Amino acid sequence: MNIFLREMKAYRKSLIIWCIGVFALIASGMSKFETISASGQSLNEMMSKMPKSLQTIMGMGSLDLSKVSGYFGFLFLYVVLMATIHAVMLGSGIISKEEQDKTTEFLMAKPVSRNAVITSKLLSAVVNIAIFNGITTISTFGYLGLYSKGESIGRDIVILMTGMFMLQLIFLLVGTVTASAGRRPKSASSISGAVLLATYVLATAADLNDKLEFLQYVTPFSYYKADRLLSDGGLSPVFVIISVVIIAVLIGVTYAFYNKRDLNM
Repeated sequence: MNIFLREMKAYRKSLIIWCIGVFALIASGMSKFETISASGQSLNEMMSKMPKSLQTIMGMGSLDLSKVSGYFGFLFLYVVLMATIHAVMLGSGIISKEEQDKTTEFLMAKPVSRNAVITSKLLSAVVNIAIFNGITTISTFGYLGLYSKGESIGRDIVILMTGMFMLQLIFLLVGTVTASAGRRPKSASSISGAVLLATYVLATAADLNDKLEFLQYVTPFSYYKADRLLSDGGLSPVFVIISVVIIAVLIGVTYAFYNKRDLNM
């Protein structure tokens, strides 16, 4: 419990900054929706003039941008990128920071096992991303409620935020695996960030080329795309099962590598 509270305190300021950032992103994004809607311009017509490839890269898909839920689906890609970057940096940092800060000896001197240490750190990290997700959800309900004009948005928001939380968990654990397996603590964040970028590029490639559609099973970003979640009206059971398997494997790998590694004092 002491380690859990120690980690929560250590990442308190960082969490506040990230939460302010995502709040600002949603606020600025939705204010543009209000401005364009008030001008009488059709968002769907404006975006349809863009090249198909650019529409795909921007995460538009089949979203109806005249609806507030569809517009947020377009904004959702950027919210997800922010959430996953936060998660992967948190995951790598919470494991490697003891070696970077030269506090490993202090931590290992405590009468706790390595499993207890990693469990406390993982729980702290999960609480951090849950708070981030909660702030994002509250902000989304608040701003979409202002512009919904009677449109039912509650279910859509819950679906999108659930999908985002699954992505947060996956990339949090990508970060912990990278930090636990690597021998250079300082490079953990950059390596895990590169993995995140690579999976995003693969998801975009799968959308751009039908021949690469099989890649959607390789990259988690394809599992929880806004247009897919909103059009299907829920999470895909197949992708949820794949996500749970990935999460379970990454947790096991994190424990295995952390228990075997030589920690730099």
